[in-house]
Amino acid sequence: MSQGRRRLTITTLADGEQCAVLRVAGELDMHGERQFLDEVGAVIADGRRFLVLDLTALRFCDSRGLNCLLAVEWLCRRMQGRLLLASLGMRVLNVLLVTRAVDAFTCFPTVGHALTAVPDEHRPAWPPALTAGDGVPPVRPHAEESAQ
Repeated sequence: MSQGRRRLTITTLADGEQCAVLRVAGELDMHGERQFLDEVGAVIADGRRFLVLDLTALRFCDSRGLNCLLAVEWLCRRMQGRLLLASLGMRVLNVLLVTRAVDAFTCFPTVGHALTAVPDEHRPAWPPALTAGDGVPPVRPHAEESAQ
């Protein structure tokens, strides 16, 4: 792995009390496996049982990455929620098709489409409001943080 270069980034695009939209970018392989499971696991542990993963910027996913997605799918279902995959690129879709894992996931063409599968009372606002000047959606605080 090259020094100073992050191979995987996970960004919160929208955050509700029980649902989060996360953008996964870069490479989901053995180098990013622990980071992915730690960061996404923390979101679930914090009470988000519905997860939408925006995979627009995911350039690479191998069998280790697929196992990560399957683990998160299992965990969301165990929490009586769902993992929803949005905006899969051809490379990621190919991995799902070749391994026949595509049937294990619920996939959508866009994040907006994926959010329609989340119950209304758990759906975060979409699209997120942009902050002035930077074009990056703000990260909304969790309920317990905003109460302080």
